[in-house]
Amino acid sequence: MIPHVEPVEPTGPRRLIMRLLSNPVMTAAERSLPFRLLVWRLTPPLMRLTGGRLAALLPFPAAVLETRDLRNGRPHRRVVIYFNDGAAVIVVPSRAGGPRDPFWLENAVVEPAVRLGGGAYRAAVVADKAEQARLWKLAERFYPPNASYRAHAARSGRKIPLLKLHPR
Repeated sequence: MIPHVEPVEPTGPRRLIMRLLSNPVMTAAERSLPFRLLVWRLTPPLMRLTGGRLAALLPFPAAVLETRDLRNGRPHRRVVIYFNDGAAVIVVPSRAGGPRDPFWLENAVVEPAVRLGGGAYRAAVVADKAEQARLWKLAERFYPPNASYRAHAARSGRKIPLLKLHPR
């Protein structure tokens, strides 16, 4: 199971790291194909090999989200940043503010039975506007790059959804 994470504003060294990650150069690098291929594709197997201990080295809480791939039915694993909202877990499918939602989001919407850090959850996109506004405030306070991701996505006409995972 994953550790409970309160969406508090970063302090100390983590705050400095978040400022660096929010830099436009860093967010552009995160959207690049080499970054997506090397970092986001290699991290899930590394997390499995280390029993999740690799996440402890990151300046933010991360866990492997497993969905069922709609194209071939196989497990689809990606590392996501998360925080808790009560018993629920909130995940921001930002794709670094790219013009399209990540494929795993569509998988989770069509087949909401997902796993996060080995635990079973039921996924749902947050539809209520007031709830979205409240959760976005928490998400941007907790992980400041989310604000720049939202701004970049809006330039291409994309509105980043929020995914709420309820324990099963």
